[in-house]
Amino acid sequence: MSEEIAEEPQQQRTRVEVDDKGAMCTYANFCRVTGTPEELILDFGLNAQPFGVPTEPVEVKQRIVTNYYTAKRMLQALHMSVARHEQAFGVLETDVQKRVISRG
Repeated sequence: MSEEIAEEPQQQRTRVEVDDKGAMCTYANFCRVTGTPEELILDFGLNAQPFGVPTEPVEVKQRIVTNYYTAKRMLQALHMSVARHEQAFGVLETDVQKRVISRG
């Protein structure tokens, strides 16, 4: 799998070879973001009760610890991906209450 990334100082596109054969894939519908002055900590898990306040603890299955430079590049890549998706399929409403169809 190949990926294009922009190098910050020169703004050149460089091809980076990525070997993802050993990557583990899991699903998460919960993310907690914390950090220190040097690192950003992303915890991912499955919230079995995604509406309202969960009565059971959300079990974190994956943790990614990264520096803020990588986090900023990830933020830009995620923003671009979501913008493309919304352009093709419409705006993603993150407020669950606004997505619920009223039956009245």
